[in-house]
Amino acid sequence: MAEEAVDTTYVVVLNDEEQYSIWPAGRDIPAGWTASGTSGTKDECLAHIAEVWTDMRPLSLRRAMEQGR
Repeated sequence: MAEEAVDTTYVVVLNDEEQYSIWPAGRDIPAGWTASGTSGTKDECLAHIAEVWTDMRPLSLRRAMEQGR
């Protein structure tokens, strides 16, 4: 397995359930995901996600819990 290039740029992506991931910049983003507007090195993107993704529960679960289901 080849080691990842140090200068690879990533974008932070977000799905409809408000779950985050990273994706190599320049590649088509998979269906169901959208770019969040943040890009950088892998470490920078992961640090951003750690800062903003404070509730790991999917959006549908958070909404259901707010409604007392």
